[in-house]
Amino acid sequence: MFLSTYENKLDKKGRVSVPASFRSHLSTLGYNGVICYPSFNNQSIEACSQERIEMLSASIDSLNPFEEKRDFFATSILSESMNLQFDSEGRISLSSKLLKHAKIKNSMFFVGQGQTFQIWEPTTFEKFKVIARKKSNINRAGLKWEKHFNNNEGK
Repeated sequence: MFLSTYENKLDKKGRVSVPASFRSHLSTLGYNGVICYPSFNNQSIEACSQERIEMLSASIDSLNPFEEKRDFFATSILSESMNLQFDSEGRISLSSKLLKHAKIKNSMFFVGQGQTFQIWEPTTFEKFKVIARKKSNINRAGLKWEKHFNNNEGK
């Protein structure tokens, strides 16, 4: 899983090092890179594995091909997605379009989201985190908790 928050900076050539734990997780899934696209929920960059973007694509493909919402999703997610391969140092080059969307100038936060992660401009993320914490507290009863035990656990 992608967990925790890490801060990294763009180098002089416009590359950024993806946190080692994130690269390790992607590597265990068989990937040497990450898919990135502009979030339409936040002023951030969404990042996921090839498998995850394929799941999103399948979900979009399941929509009626003649409905405009199918084209909206495909355009907003798939046409904006970039497959960014890690270099030998574990860095990626984020496009100017992605950086502009997230208003990232130099420093950025890599924010674990479980099966995905996001890349944020630090000040923007800190503001979002305060709001997210408040809304999570208000809505905490809505979080479903299902216990999955095998025969030897939970006794």
